[in-house]
Amino acid sequence: MTVATETRTLQRSPSILPLYARAAAPLIPGASLLPFVPGGGGEIPEIELELPGVKADPEAVAAYARVCGFALRDQLPPTYPHVLSFPLHMALMANGRFPFGAVGLVHVENRIAQHRPLRLGEELTLRARPTALVPHPKGKTFTIVTEAKAAGGELAWEGISTILRRGKGDPEAKDGAALALDPATPASAEWRLGGDLGRRYAAVSGDRNPIHMHAFTARPLGFPAAIAHGMWTKARCLAVLEARLPDAFEVEVRFRKPILLPARVEFASAGEIEFAVRDARRATPHLDGRITPDTQITNGTSRRTQ
Repeated sequence: MTVATETRTLQRSPSILPLYARAAAPLIPGASLLPFVPGGGGEIPEIELELPGVKADPEAVAAYARVCGFALRDQLPPTYPHVLSFPLHMALMANGRFPFGAVGLVHVENRIAQHRPLRLGEELTLRARPTALVPHPKGKTFTIVTEAKAAGGELAWEGISTILRRGKGDPEAKDGAALALDPATPASAEWRLGGDLGRRYAAVSGDRNPIHMHAFTARPLGFPAAIAHGMWTKARCLAVLEARLPDAFEVEVRFRKPILLPARVEFASAGEIEFAVRDARRATPHLDGRITPDTQITNGTSRRTQ
């Protein structure tokens, strides 16, 4: 029997810090037995959160643009709706019916379809829902599907975040589609990333996952040092390519080896448009990406919306 998706309309954006407390609660032995704490196992619930009346704060957008390298403009950076919807993502994963806590999860892929630029101050309705777990070589993955609708219900922006729950994996499972920029493509920029990058991005995005904040909070979760946010890396790439972006496009990235902070990485791009971030000394791949201008997106239908 198919279970109908439960839609909840929120009156205001959820507060992040209490959500992180609930997301981290499963790390405490026995806490998952409490009905309001995630982590009881099972399947991801059929639930959707809706938040109407969302307007980006211009000062917050400017601070985000500075950290990521975007120019200050009268429209939102294409990755900023992800920031606006992040509290919804956390609220979904902090739900007591969610099978595990959010702390320690790893963002492995992200796809954004911008149907048109979003104006600064434009009022949006955000919707976010998770999908079912699927096998992965390193555990299991699920996605969070997000929509940003403008006045009249116009679908202006979509995002799909694929998230890995590390654990016993399936060696025969697929590990995502390859986005292959020729490794011989020369770098066009080099970035020196400070050890505080995770904290600076957290301050403008709200994403305070401990794996990004400090080495001593990342180590208990399996990382030798704090790692850069994948969405910062994606945003930084799009900031470099900003002048070449069409109004309507799809951009997909695959996050590969984590960037351990501090770091020195290089950026390369080619074609229409493939791009990559890799370690400046060892050429270790950190991110592969592709931008696709698409007339279908202009008409309001993404090629691969789930």
